[in-house]
Amino acid sequence: MNLTAAEDENPASEIHIPADVDWHMLDKSRFFILGAALFSGVSTALYPIVVLKTRQQVSPTQISCFRMSYSMLCHEGLRGFYRGFGTSLMGTIPARALYMAALEVTKSNVGAATLRIGFSETTAAAIANAAAGLSSAMAAQLVWTPVDVVSQRLMVQGSSKTIIPNASSCKYRGGIDAFSKILYSDGLRGLYRGFGISILTYAPSNAVWWSTYSIAHRLIWGGIGCYSSDGGVRFRLDSKSTVAVQGLSAAMASGASALITMPLDTIKTRLQVLDVEEGGCRSPTIVQTVKNLMKEGGIGACYRGLGPRWASMSMSATTMITTYEFLKRLSTKTQ
Repeated sequence: MNLTAAEDENPASEIHIPADVDWHMLDKSRFFILGAALFSGVSTALYPIVVLKTRQQVSPTQISCFRMSYSMLCHEGLRGFYRGFGTSLMGTIPARALYMAALEVTKSNVGAATLRIGFSETTAAAIANAAAGLSSAMAAQLVWTPVDVVSQRLMVQGSSKTIIPNASSCKYRGGIDAFSKILYSDGLRGLYRGFGISILTYAPSNAVWWSTYSIAHRLIWGGIGCYSSDGGVRFRLDSKSTVAVQGLSAAMASGASALITMPLDTIKTRLQVLDVEEGGCRSPTIVQTVKNLMKEGGIGACYRGLGPRWASMSMSATTMITTYEFLKRLSTKTQ
């Protein structure tokens, strides 16, 4: 059910936002094929920031973004910013397909159910988006966790051992080699290292992001006042204003999500990348990882890489949401 359409049926409504495209309105084949192409391009542009964030998170000392970037550029060249990219890209395509399917199906079904219960359109949209973010993150992690483990190990492989002393001592020749060695040494469990904390990180992160995005989206349109209470147009909609509102809403949602879930993301990254902890114990635990972070710099250590993560999330989300909405309109079934 289209939530915006439901709002239009309410004569008391004063704020009208651009109509959404629901799951049943999409040409699924076009949606997934175009989605794979569009999001692959977005991932290519933003990948260097992810590498930078990952290296900052696993570093035992605080290193500025500029110093880390300069060191990588001098010692590894541009190639260093794309370590593990092939693995990440190949895994992202099926993970993104799972994510988008779960997102749209949940949003459509939960949105219709909450409206039938009697929630207002704004509240129903926030609940539907939160539930959709939660379910899509959990579905995608089935693919993303092994991809994260492999790609993140490749990301930090070229870094100096003086910066990341506990990083995996194995040298990988590529994604397939890394996959084989991790599977051989640690079994399937090694590929799903950090799966639990990944769910605890990305599920609430997505729920916060999508619910905040939904609320911000409506607040901004309401502030602009695209329609007056008497039905007269006060602000004429066009593609530029729609993209601007989507981008601003995405940036606001990213800020909230990054601040809330950053400590969990740091713990997850260390669990997936570091092989040993102090004392030589293999396979670090969540408790030991938290203790080490507290010893290294207190709560501030949990927020290492916040700048790159916030920038990455904001740019990624802004690009993703505008691309995603564009994708849905491209994939709408012809009547």
